[in-house]
Amino acid sequence: MYNWSVDTIELKKDKKEYTIWQLEQMVNFGLGKDKINRQELKKYWPFLDLDEKKKKFLSMLLWPKQF
Repeated sequence: MYNWSVDTIELKKDKKEYTIWQLEQMVNFGLGKDKINRQELKKYWPFLDLDEKKKKFLSMLLWPKQF
């Protein structure tokens, strides 16, 4: 994943913030050739700033028994 608007070198110094940023980018703007790590997505779920429709769809995939 390539991002020209964020200094990823500085962002990588804080692993949690970098992971949250990376997950948001992958969900909101596309995966490219990468895959989303399901465990990381669940772990950082409360911290992610996602589009509401995408967040609802992903929550149905992550926790299908609730729906």
